[in-house]
Amino acid sequence: MRRLCLLLPVLFLGGCSLWPLPKPDPAQAWIDLDSDGKAKLEALRADRKDLEDKRYFQVWPGNHDLQVRYQFEVQPTNIGAQVADPLARTCLVTLNYKAFAAGERYRLEAGQTGWRPWARLYDERNQEVARSTASRCGDV
Repeated sequence: MRRLCLLLPVLFLGGCSLWPLPKPDPAQAWIDLDSDGKAKLEALRADRKDLEDKRYFQVWPGNHDLQVRYQFEVQPTNIGAQVADPLARTCLVTLNYKAFAAGERYRLEAGQTGWRPWARLYDERNQEVARSTASRCGDV
């Protein structure tokens, strides 16, 4: 019983990341999320509607605005600070793409240059098809 009590908080903290991803709907476009592994990237909204599962996007063909939360660390040397530890930064990044196609699989990649975040969308042929247009950082 004691082991079960210790295991339950771990399961709850894992949230939906413990569940396998659903099977993609062939009538929609699927967007995987990709970051450098050191940062955290979450799907937040598609067309200003909150998503239930923060691990991916799935949208109907056509034009869509995608918003992600990107959490990363900034090295103090990138901002001129005189501290030794990296500084945590959280940003909302928005990306628009007008030509999502049914059955296609896309990859949304995020990263940063210094303290500024960026996001790029790649198609199945690994060609860049869109870049982020806006970001907001701070208490988001």
